[in-house]
Amino acid sequence: QVRLVESGGGLVQAGGSLRLSCVAYGGTFSAYAMGWFRQAPGKEREFVAAATWRAGSFHYTDSVKGRFTISRDNAKNTVYLQMNSLKPEDTALYYCAVARVPYTAAQTMSELNDHYWGQGTQVTVSS
Repeated sequence: QVRLVESGGGLVQAGGSLRLSCVAYGGTFSAYAMGWFRQAPGKEREFVAAATWRAGSFHYTDSVKGRFTISRDNAKNTVYLQMNSLKPEDTALYYCAVARVPYTAAQTMSELNDHYWGQGTQVTVSS
């Protein structure tokens, strides 16, 4: 059974940084795309970033390009999201996701909703 455990969320002032981590349990995920989504209060969950299985291809939503960086360590079954220059509009519950189909492209992951999901970690950015 796949289980994803996120950590690293918290409260930060605008302009600050946070690093989210997500460890995947219940298998070997080196062949699967991993990524991050977020959901702000009163809004639908949206895609943030994804990395392909070899971390050779990345995809970001436009609003975080140049500020967020996704990376992964396949030996640790872990995906990271480094978030810099945070803005109040980045405030949301951030979810880790792992694709269900091997070798899913990063952009494809952004377009689908049928992933393995973590429970989420809260990020709050104060102005």
